[in-house]
Amino acid sequence: MGRKVHPYGFRLGIIKPWRARWFAEGRLYGELLQEDLKVRDLIDRTVGHAGIGEIMIERFPRQLNVTIHTAKPGIIIGRKGASVELLRKELTERTGKAVKVDVVEITSPETSAPIVAQSMAQQLERRISHKRAMKQTAFRAIRAGAQGIKIMCSGRLGGSEMSRTDKVIMGRVPRQTLRADIDFHIAEALTTYGRIGVKVWVYHGEVLPGEEPLMATEADFKS
Repeated sequence: MGRKVHPYGFRLGIIKPWRARWFAEGRLYGELLQEDLKVRDLIDRTVGHAGIGEIMIERFPRQLNVTIHTAKPGIIIGRKGASVELLRKELTERTGKAVKVDVVEITSPETSAPIVAQSMAQQLERRISHKRAMKQTAFRAIRAGAQGIKIMCSGRLGGSEMSRTDKVIMGRVPRQTLRADIDFHIAEALTTYGRIGVKVWVYHGEVLPGEEPLMATEADFKS
């Protein structure tokens, strides 16, 4: 089951909170969902190079709160907040609602699956050996405090004629354990040989009952 179900959705509501906090019914639900996708796509296209780990969306009447977790907050904020203000205006024009943008710094980017996957994809695009990149990236994650990491690359690795899959595992990655806090992300590297898919699992340890809240709290959405 660990290979067929998304690791985040598998633990949603158990040890993982929703990344979008709002409720709607009927046709309105579909409209707001499409709006969320447009917001995330705009942020990825605009400041995706800043090492974004997570985007949290919270809705209020005629207001939208967007919290961006990033490894490089200075790039998103810009000089005297110019970049984040421009991003806020674009989101306001796209959604037609008042938008508040908060930027939260990720203290340990080496253990964030989205940032690790994006870094792996960038290294493959620079024609760095996939084996070397996977081993070095996994070693840095373990050294930064992760209890386990698994990196899998699929495609025409090294320019081979046939696509293949290679992986590196360090530590423990219990993908079927519900109490296991596993971060997961997928990225793609656009190389001259074609697309190479990158999957990253990062194991942060077990979340036992009473240790952490099941849902996100207000502190999770404030910088």
